[in-house]
Amino acid sequence: MDLTKGQILYEDFIKELLLKMKSILAIDEASLYKYNEEKQHFYMEATTLALKNEVIKVKLESAIIQEKPENGCFFTHQKTLSGLDRFDILIPLRKENRLNRILCLKEKVPGILTNLGHDGEVLVKECVEVIETAHNLLEMINEKRRYKELFRVTEHFHSSMSMDAVLEKIIETLHRVYPNFSYYLLISHDNDNHGNLPIKDLGYDSENVAAMKAYVTGTIQQEQIEDRETVLYAPLKGKQGVYGVLQVIAPDTVTFPNNEIEFINLLAATAGSALENAQLYQQSKRLIADLQLINETSHKLNSNLRLSETMEFLKQQIIKSFHADETGLILLLPDGETGLITGSSDFFHTDASECYLQYLKEKINTDKESLFIGDLSLQLSDKKWEFHSLMAVPIMESNVLKGFAVVLHREPYYFSFEMFKLLQSLIHHSSLALANSMLREELEKMVITDHLTRLHSRNYLDEKIYQSMETDNQGTFILIDIDDFKKVNDTYGHQIGDDILVQLGKLIQANIRDSDVGARWGGEELAIYLPKVSLSVGVTIAQRLLERVRDLSSPRITISCGVSYWSNEAIDNAKDLFKRADEALYQAKNTGKNKVLVNDQSFYTFKN
Repeated sequence: MDLTKGQILYEDFIKELLLKMKSILAIDEASLYKYNEEKQHFYMEATTLALKNEVIKVKLESAIIQEKPENGCFFTHQKTLSGLDRFDILIPLRKENRLNRILCLKEKVPGILTNLGHDGEVLVKECVEVIETAHNLLEMINEKRRYKELFRVTEHFHSSMSMDAVLEKIIETLHRVYPNFSYYLLISHDNDNHGNLPIKDLGYDSENVAAMKAYVTGTIQQEQIEDRETVLYAPLKGKQGVYGVLQVIAPDTVTFPNNEIEFINLLAATAGSALENAQLYQQSKRLIADLQLINETSHKLNSNLRLSETMEFLKQQIIKSFHADETGLILLLPDGETGLITGSSDFFHTDASECYLQYLKEKINTDKESLFIGDLSLQLSDKKWEFHSLMAVPIMESNVLKGFAVVLHREPYYFSFEMFKLLQSLIHHSSLALANSMLREELEKMVITDHLTRLHSRNYLDEKIYQSMETDNQGTFILIDIDDFKKVNDTYGHQIGDDILVQLGKLIQANIRDSDVGARWGGEELAIYLPKVSLSVGVTIAQRLLERVRDLSSPRITISCGVSYWSNEAIDNAKDLFKRADEALYQAKNTGKNKVLVNDQSFYTFKN
């Protein structure tokens, strides 16, 4: 009979053999019981009766099972075994000197088997040998099948660099070898989503002592849950450590046979090595990606980008790499306050960010160290924090703290330590480029800024007017002169005269938009250009400025303004625009001062 298809055909074979014995020996019943050492129970493995599986509870030490009685007969008569006392003949089957089965025979006529003499003994002995051979053959086939599965899955492990694929193959193999068992993978500190795999977290506070012992010691563990099932814990162990524990649950099983324990242990060990290789491969890929990110960022930031472009690029790199909810690039100002660098997310422009910035400013100013916080609410429980995960890295230049970068996420423990180290490297390699961009913009600002009034230079004003006349449809130009400025200098001194220019510069900046241009025209003359602004609006702005200067200056001064205007409806140029404003200003100075005068190409409009 073919035994290669598993346990069911083996049982059919044994039952057929018992039926032959019953027929040849003319007995009433032949049954084969398998012994379970852990529970000390005999389980019916096959019988000639139409009975369901039977469990006989008997303690082995109370059974007197003789291998060869004094009369030389192989049969053993035993009436003291509870549950087996209906049989007349009990024949022990041993393996490695340990009882593993009992062949039980019930005579139709008392003494008929013993009367068969030597022939009967030989016949029964041959049947016993056939049973033992069938059982050994079945074990060899099952073991071959298990190790064939192990070989096949090992080949797959060596060809896979995916942790999910390795874990999936473990479960698939166990389901194929032990279809009636249940399996779980107990993984320590695992943040990844493994789809539908039966994965449980294995924490250090786990109540499962056997699982933790397997994880810590790296050795296989067993535990019995009442009388219902036995659980095996096999560590997934590589050369560098243990990556988790394989939990195998066997229902209606008291103990695992040694050969099955060995197979599961080998499978777990092979899987542990494969997991280690996959993890090392993923770590290598991540390291290469991190190095590429740092290299790309350093190369980009050192390509003479403007500060706004530098910050925007760095922000995008951080968002892409860390999937942060909010990203802030904070500048520490000389007065101790914080300023936002272009590229910070909108959250840092709101009042809700103040508590985060204040906490970070104090910590980083004091410690000059990076911060990696898994749950901010645990450290500062007195406040309700919207964002729990936080990473912050100081921006240093020549060992001087210039600011810091901060990333936030709502979920606690969202960022890994690898992410933290990457952010540190990213900011460290970017600090010089950031400092260079800031210095370059400061130098550019100095070039286009008058050092006294802090208004723009004449060259910058000219450039902006030329650009506006090429792209806009209209614009208004205001030329300003301080009335009797020589008298101010003679009366109060040149230092007060400079202070008057500074006051006027601040008043101009306070009364124009960011898109407007206030400039030092020369000496005590200043100018304003209002792109896309109509003449009427421009005159209103000039008049408002005149009134503010008259009311707020100290010592009190007045100004005169000449206003000119252009639109794309007439042929015009910057030189003529300047000339018309200068002519209007000259007229204002000569007709009483402290007034706004307009030269709109064809006429003068006077307004007090």
